[in-house]
Amino acid sequence: MTYCVGLKLNDGLVMLADTRTNAGVDNISTYRKLFSWEVPGERAIVMMSSGNLSITQGVITRLNRAIHQAETDGTVETILNAETMFRVAQIVGDTMREVQGRHSAALEQRGAAADAMIMIGGQRKGGEHRLFLVYTAGNFIEATDDTGYFQIGDHKYGKPILDRVLEKSTPIPEAVKAALVSMDSTLRSNLSVGMPLDLAIIRTDTFELSHQKRIEADDQEFSKLSEAWSLALRNAFHGLPGNFDS
Repeated sequence: MTYCVGLKLNDGLVMLADTRTNAGVDNISTYRKLFSWEVPGERAIVMMSSGNLSITQGVITRLNRAIHQAETDGTVETILNAETMFRVAQIVGDTMREVQGRHSAALEQRGAAADAMIMIGGQRKGGEHRLFLVYTAGNFIEATDDTGYFQIGDHKYGKPILDRVLEKSTPIPEAVKAALVSMDSTLRSNLSVGMPLDLAIIRTDTFELSHQKRIEADDQEFSKLSEAWSLALRNAFHGLPGNFDS
């Protein structure tokens, strides 16, 4: 299982992913699910993946291969030279369809799910920062003012905090805390989501990754945040009004 969350704010994009992959209770591994590309001053792109690992790795490999080919063949279109972020999402969607077409039938014949999703956040010079969600079939949707964040994987535990505190105007530091609390809630309730975590931030109109960090299990700041959130919830619960047993 997986939990990834991407936030689109006035001030930029916040992307957070766990790294746990499991094929059973006794087969747990760590794989990166957050990938980034940048041409400083021109564009920055972050993608996060969930679902069948062979499918998502195949998509990322093909995207990187195209970037490498473009170094010697200027006619190759890639996510780093596409004219818009919308076109970037189309390229990822097309690549998803190609990989699915090659592998999904064989996987499903053997009883393995081929479902996969990729979240894309980024900005190129001359355009706005945008957030997309690509589905298994290669189709995609974009985050809007009404829906300013996306989640993939096991989202149910981390959604309530985002719905209560997140707004377009939320500053990046506060949004990072919201994303981390959302992740912490998921970690506590789902053993198939696990540390370490990968965090990436793209601030509006910087066209580069302003921050990227791996948060390990022994990270002191994350531990303090987790403990403070648990204490705040307990205090809020005990302070609730009402006497329902009378």
